[in-house]
Amino acid sequence: MGFFERLADAARENNSLLCVGLDPRLDRLAPRDTLFDFNRRIVDLTRDLVCAYKPNFAFYEAAGPTGLEALQRTIAYAHEVAAVPVILDAKRGDIGSTAAAYARAAFEVWAADAITINPYLGGDSVTPFTAYDDHGVFLLCHTSNPGATDLQTLPCGGQLLYEAVAEKATAWGTGLVVGATYPAALARVRDLAPDAWFLLPGVGAQGGDLEAALAAGLRVDGLGVVVNSSRGIIYADDPRRAAVELRDRINQARSHWQPVARDRQAELVLALADIGAVQFGEFTLASGKRSPIYIDLRLVASHPSVLRLVARAYARLLRESVLSTGSGQRLAAIPYAALPIGTAVALELGLPLIYPRKEAKGYGLGRQVEGDFEPGERAIVLDDLITTGGSKLDAIQPLEAAGLAVKDVVVLVDREQGGREELEAAGYRLHAVLRLGEMLDLLANEGRITQQQKEQVASFLWGE
Repeated sequence: MGFFERLADAARENNSLLCVGLDPRLDRLAPRDTLFDFNRRIVDLTRDLVCAYKPNFAFYEAAGPTGLEALQRTIAYAHEVAAVPVILDAKRGDIGSTAAAYARAAFEVWAADAITINPYLGGDSVTPFTAYDDHGVFLLCHTSNPGATDLQTLPCGGQLLYEAVAEKATAWGTGLVVGATYPAALARVRDLAPDAWFLLPGVGAQGGDLEAALAAGLRVDGLGVVVNSSRGIIYADDPRRAAVELRDRINQARSHWQPVARDRQAELVLALADIGAVQFGEFTLASGKRSPIYIDLRLVASHPSVLRLVARAYARLLRESVLSTGSGQRLAAIPYAALPIGTAVALELGLPLIYPRKEAKGYGLGRQVEGDFEPGERAIVLDDLITTGGSKLDAIQPLEAAGLAVKDVVVLVDREQGGREELEAAGYRLHAVLRLGEMLDLLANEGRITQQQKEQVASFLWGE
C-alpha cells in the first residue's frame, strides 16, 4: 500500500486531519529530560488524535549525534504506538546522486514514511525520492512564511512559479506543501492539483486562517489536507487538550464544508458583479440612451483580488488560443481601462507591454506607441470590452503604422453587438474571456438578477 493510501486510512481511522509537528528545542526541555522522552510523552498523549507526525530534521541535527539517535527512536516509537505515518520535514534538494543519498537516509536509515523536498533543482532531484513507491514526497510549493512571495510568485513561462510546481506535482505524483497563511494561493493550487495531498503549515503560531484554508484546500472527498501544528500543541500546558481542540475545530470546519466545482468563469462573473463592475437599473449612456445595464471595468483596478482573477483569465485564454512559441510578441493595451489590466496580464505571462497613445505627443520623441518594440514583432491588442469594433480599429492603426503585426484582439467582455463581425471583416480575430449573454444566464441562475431583468437587457441589447 502506498504512502498516501496509508495516510488516508489513518485520517479515517482517527477521524482526523491533524498532524503534530515534533519539533523539540533543547532550551525548552525540563531538567534531566531528553528529546526522545519529550517526544514520547507527546505521542502517548495524541496518538489517537492524529493522522501523522512530522519531526523537523533541524531540531535533531542541532543536538548532534544524540539528537539524531532521538529522531530515529521517535520515528520507530510513533510507528509502534500510534501506527500512523511519519513525515520527515527535511526540505532536501540537490543533484541526482546527492538526492539519492538523501532519499536513502530518509527512508532506509531514519525509516520515515514521507519527506518534504525542495523541487527547484528540477525533476532529476525529485526522482530519487519518488523511486520509493511505498513512500511519499511533499514538494515545497507556496510556503507559509512572509518571504514566500519573494520568489514563489515570480512569473515563470506564462504562470507563477508556485503554479508551475503544482502542475509538476500532478505529473510526478507527489504531495505539496502549501501554507495556510495564503488561502487564495491554496485554492489556486487545488485547482491545478485536484487529487494531491497538501501538507498545510502556518496554522497557530503563524496566524493562518484554518477555516479559510480548509475551504480552499480540501478535496471533493473531504480529505487531501494534513493540518500541521507544532508549537501550539507540544508546548501547550495540556498538549492533549490542545490537540483535541484543534482536531475538533478541523472536523467542525469539514462538517460545514460542501464540495463545489471550481467554475472559473462563474467565479469571475460573480466577482465582477460583487464590485459593481456589472450593474442593473437605469443608466444614461454617452449617446443619451437609457440602458438597463452598465458595465464599468475600470473598477477592476481598485480591487486587487479581482484584478488577479481577470489577469489569470486573460492569461489562460492567451495561452490556449493566441500565443505562439518563440519571441517577438508584445501585449498592446488600449488606454485607459485596459492599461492596468494589461499590466497585470503582462506580469502574469512575463510578456512585454506596449500601448498606443490616443494622440501623439507634441514633445520629446513624439511617439504614437509607447514602450520597447521592434518593427515586425507581433502585437496582441488587449482591451476591457467590445461593443462595435471602431475603437479597436482606431487603436490598431498606429500599431501597424509603427511596423507591428496585429492579428488578434483580446477582451474581457464581448457585448455581442457586432464588434466581432466588424473586426473579422477587417481581417482581425476577436477572443473574449466572457460573452455578455453567458454572463446574463449565469447571473440569473445564481439569483443575482431576475428573469425579467435578464429579458429586459437582452431586448435592449439585441432586440430579443
